[in-house]
Amino acid sequence: MKRWRTAWVVLLAGCAAASAVAQVSLPVPQLPLPPLPGAVNDTLRTAGSPLAGLRKLRVQELLRRERATVEADPDGHPILRRQVGALSPAPEALSRARAAGFAVLSERALGGLGMELVVLEAPQGMSTRRALQRMRKLDPDGQYDFVHLYLEGGSVQDAPAAAPVPVEPPPATAGMPVRIGLVDSGVDLAHPALAGLTVHRHGCDGKSLPAPHGTAVASLLAGREDGFSGVQPGAVLYAADIFCGHGGGSVALLAVALDWMAREGVPVVNISLVGAKSVLLTGLVRAMGRRGHLLVAAVGNDGPSAPPLYPAAYPEVIGVTAVDANDRVLPEACRGEHVEFAAPGADIHAAQPGGGFAPVRGTSFATPIVAGLLAATIDKPDPLQATRALENLAATAVDLGRDGADRVYGRGLVGAGFRPGWVSSPSQ
Repeated sequence: MKRWRTAWVVLLAGCAAASAVAQVSLPVPQLPLPPLPGAVNDTLRTAGSPLAGLRKLRVQELLRRERATVEADPDGHPILRRQVGALSPAPEALSRARAAGFAVLSERALGGLGMELVVLEAPQGMSTRRALQRMRKLDPDGQYDFVHLYLEGGSVQDAPAAAPVPVEPPPATAGMPVRIGLVDSGVDLAHPALAGLTVHRHGCDGKSLPAPHGTAVASLLAGREDGFSGVQPGAVLYAADIFCGHGGGSVALLAVALDWMAREGVPVVNISLVGAKSVLLTGLVRAMGRRGHLLVAAVGNDGPSAPPLYPAAYPEVIGVTAVDANDRVLPEACRGEHVEFAAPGADIHAAQPGGGFAPVRGTSFATPIVAGLLAATIDKPDPLQATRALENLAATAVDLGRDGADRVYGRGLVGAGFRPGWVSSPSQ
């Protein structure tokens, strides 16, 4: 298992704030991807169905429908065609790139993280894979990778939910409002469970579109309505939409969202998204970790034998798996050394755009429970506070599976009493 105490000591030793890079007023590219209605979402919303393999189905649909702008990397993960991302490239490296025929699509200063993100477009006729190889050859010391897309880590279903069951939220840090970050799709702030919240929004040029996944996760974090409560009802929510109504969120927009969280000093950030390991994402996650932010991410639902998914599999990130009403791990949940905690992620319901609640299933919906519990005990980004918060949460965990930490339940089940409404009664 990931050992946070050792990790934070290393991070503290290397922590140094970098100077901000001047921003060039070019937009970060948006995703030219529509939502995925029809057969794919019908399959995803089949009540109670395991989710293993369905992310790959969504990826295949993206590749089929958007072949002009989206393709697969060598491991099958979706990427934006003919785009290469770079973290803090040297000016001379960009000069060589331009001389080789690359165009700079955007340059964005990530002042909160002390770095810069540049997105390059390959010359006409050059494949995306060849473009990445070319840039790595032009600048062997640089940080270059594909512009990956990240997808949701759970299913929102159409079946009617049972009536909400009131739950008792954990105590907040005395005298401090609980603040939680959310990187996801859009949130329906008009929903009664969310309408009274203080929500700071970011992304999509102020035109964020409500989406089922983002709305559900937000309600589990901070929602409150008669008979329904998120894990931290009434918390101040920092919601970054990196989907903007499209079928996935790019690492470029994820970078901008994390930079915003860093600048706002949000201590805990929920990321219920899954995808590929990336040089770009690695740099972003490490920068957040050095500053003492806790990133909490879904381990994904590709099945117990699937390769790790990211960002949950990074050692700096808290990977969360999901259990059902009987505290059994979901059969589709990913497993591995990166699993840190388990939390309820099935047989529950969450808010949906337009009002009402729907059953949800997957590691996406266990993640906000862990994020909310941590957010109640840390009031600012700080490596020492983060370490204490993690150890305190681990001390409350219920050991499941093999004795001690394991690849299935991590350090154990937390938030066992937090189940915002049963879809069906658990067996006795």
